Amino acid sequence: MTSVIECTDVTKKFGGFTALSQLDLTVPPGVVFGYLGPNGAGKSTTIRMLMGLSRPTSGRVRVLGQDPTDPEVRRRIGYLPGELRLDDRLTIGQTLASWGRLRGLTDTAYRDDLVQRFGVDPSRQVRGLSTGNRRKVGLIGAFMAKPELLILDEPTNGLDPLMQQVFLGAVEEARDNGQSVLLSSHILSEVERVADLVAVLQGGRLAASGPTQELRRQAAQRFHITFAEGEEVPLVALAALEGASAVERRRPEGQEVSLAWAGSPDALLRLLADHRITTLTAPEPDLEEAFLEYYESDTPAGGGSTAAESSPAADPVR
Repeated sequence: MTSVIECTDVTKKFGGFTALSQLDLTVPPGVVFGYLGPNGAGKSTTIRMLMGLSRPTSGRVRVLGQDPTDPEVRRRIGYLPGELRLDDRLTIGQTLASWGRLRGLTDTAYRDDLVQRFGVDPSRQVRGLSTGNRRKVGLIGAFMAKPELLILDEPTNGLDPLMQQVFLGAVEEARDNGQSVLLSSHILSEVERVADLVAVLQGGRLAASGPTQELRRQAAQRFHITFAEGEEVPLVALAALEGASAVERRRPEGQEVSLAWAGSPDALLRLLADHRITTLTAPEPDLEEAFLEYYESDTPAGGGSTAAESSPAADPVR
């Protein structure tokens, strides 16, 4: 089955700055794909190339099996850019109707359902809308034609928690409908909830990719230990164990210790067996812990975002 997105050895340069370096990225059909990375990592640069708004310096980009600059491909994509421009002269309803005409939308029932779910008033002027309300209009525009592929850049920026849940429900419905979703977001909890696959971009290079659960399992395990009252807390011995890191007391003279652990915990459990323990907990690692491990010791190459990385993009349905 043809991948919906395929980047092969893609490099993108802006003068002497390399925004992306030899990126290989494949998104299979029918999945939610989380695309993660800090500001300046190259996420928006990637998305602009996927939308045909920019070309790679070298390498090949294919979307839905075709060159993304082909206008026919654009009509099969629902796009929400990181910075959305709307025509302030129009109402919300006029904006959605204009986008619908461009997409050849004839069945407006789903659009009207989204309008209700996101709580927007079609009669309101676009001028004066808050960031969150503009985002909701953009999301309705991206979803309303049920496109084969949704490309969403920081989609919940400015949304309140209730609307974030409405958005996540729409993403899950799209996947259940056989649509594919590329979700670029800084909110790791929402990516963890809906993404089947995740890619982590670091300094323009792919640092990790794979199933969300697998990436989470690779994160260091957190242990929280409470030693019995009067028991000597073996901080030095814990820190000396291979696999232990970030060993610290919760309070200077307290009996609670937390640490991060990589690998099998056998050595840790053997050491603890010689001490009186009140509690031992090990919460399941989350995606945020896995994500942070890729960035705590390194910074993205190039020292930050470029003008091209942060520049506004086109309307989501054009």
